[in-house]
Amino acid sequence: MTVRLTQSNKEGGVYFITFTCYAWKPLFAQTNAYDAVYKWFDYLVAKGGGIIGFVIMPNHLHLLLHLPSSFKTPNAVVGNAKRFLSYEIIKRLEKMGDEPLLQELHAAVKKREAKKGQIHRVFEESFDCKACYSAKFIAQKLAYIHHNPVRGKWQLADDFALYPHSSAPFYFATGRNVYKQLVRVEDVVLGG
Repeated sequence: MTVRLTQSNKEGGVYFITFTCYAWKPLFAQTNAYDAVYKWFDYLVAKGGGIIGFVIMPNHLHLLLHLPSSFKTPNAVVGNAKRFLSYEIIKRLEKMGDEPLLQELHAAVKKREAKKGQIHRVFEESFDCKACYSAKFIAQKLAYIHHNPVRGKWQLADDFALYPHSSAPFYFATGRNVYKQLVRVEDVVLGG
């Protein structure tokens, strides 16, 4: 579901979240911004959030995120992520000197966003967010996340468990996981 309305997080919960780079451009890969995503994960963990599962694709991010009740809404969390990651991606594009892409991202900003100070559109405006109310649903989404790098047009690894920008190596003990501060799905208590 595309999220535009504010969602509640009164009791905390687990959320399956997806957000996408503008026009499906491979901005994470092009700017090698994987480390920036991990830095954002670190921020969430330091504040008490839990990263259960993730995959960073070249142009989008899937995330299973545990937000305790002390967190604001998933909308606020994703909004902060997009802001932080946008600054980092733009900084890298400027350093690379990719003026045509910077101009395209600038031209994509709508007037109402420009009035608020936005200079570049790095991500699609909306994002997907599904509250996870059962272990079965979480397992389904975790499998989807982990298999994404080897599904369809994506052939980013020989085996899904070997893709480094995913929680799959953590769950399948390949020892190649880049991000170390994951929370096992078994350790998360579902609210409600």
